Amino acid sequence: MHLALRSTGVQAALLAAVLFGAGTPAAKVLLGSVSPWLLAGLLYCGSGLGLGVWRIARRAPRVRLSRSEWLPLVGAVSCGGVIAPVLLMAGLTHLPASGASLLLNAESVFTALLAWFVFRENANSRVVLGMVAIVAGAVVLSAPSGADFGGYWPSLAVLGACLMWGVDNNLTRKVALADATWLAAVKGIVAGPVNLVLATAVGAHVPPALSIVGAMLVGLLAYGVSLVLFIVGLRHVGSARAGAYFAIAPFFGAVVAIALGDPLTWQIVVAGVLMAIGVWLHLSERHQHPHTHAPLSHDHYHRHDDEHHDHVHGPGVPPLDRRGGHRHEHEHVPVTHTHEHFPDMHHRHLH
Repeated sequence: MHLALRSTGVQAALLAAVLFGAGTPAAKVLLGSVSPWLLAGLLYCGSGLGLGVWRIARRAPRVRLSRSEWLPLVGAVSCGGVIAPVLLMAGLTHLPASGASLLLNAESVFTALLAWFVFRENANSRVVLGMVAIVAGAVVLSAPSGADFGGYWPSLAVLGACLMWGVDNNLTRKVALADATWLAAVKGIVAGPVNLVLATAVGAHVPPALSIVGAMLVGLLAYGVSLVLFIVGLRHVGSARAGAYFAIAPFFGAVVAIALGDPLTWQIVVAGVLMAIGVWLHLSERHQHPHTHAPLSHDHYHRHDDEHHDHVHGPGVPPLDRRGGHRHEHEHVPVTHTHEHFPDMHHRHLH
């Protein structure tokens, strides 16, 4: 368990779930004065604009993607920021809320299935069972009194939106070495206006100024900072595992709601137990075997260690910062060794 608990990716994905889940009760409060689709647009705009301002304030360096990274980024933004909201709107227009809440759990399932079967991310029985337990907990939490699915096509539309978000998550993993704040800002700046246009198309009215400011602040934390952390999780533990950790967000939302006065129900207790079992199965995973690293040249923030970053520096390389790391273009020579690892940026080998 020690490897998982020390992992930056595990910590980041869990914290992302906490922020996103805690933002749900706040968003529900805002729904009293803001329509759902307009609220979604404001949340995304708060994420994109807030992170953009933060990057300007700290004079963040310009992000340069390689030619091979642009296509995954465009695909991720198109699937998650454009196609998924359109499909979700089409489904929610004719789908009862209970059915929609249940179907939206499919995002984490699609993320994992795509990661395992399309993008060839490794998984063992422990990881799969953990994912099943977490999703089961989310299902118990989201459908406490049964689910009404309305019609066939609305359900397919919502599932299609979840599939697009699953594609988004897996494509984002391919560019996760880039600055996470920049990636999250780009997604928010694209998804925000798309959702605002959709909201206007269905007749949403402009809410009070205080509601707009509140929605954008919630969006900055629950969508912006949360997405930054989720991208860090993708970078370090892969799509399926990060998606599984993020799937516990509804539980944190329920905990915050209880703190604000909602009753503690048996569904919340059962969901908490199932999700705790799933997280434990993931945290107690042991994945260690001889593996070979192919030659690789890339650019990302790193600290020097004996396993992957023991290279020497030439002139012009930035010095180590106070955390003992820095960022620059560096090469990995071929090496074969054995140690515990996740399917992170350096361990995308086949099994």
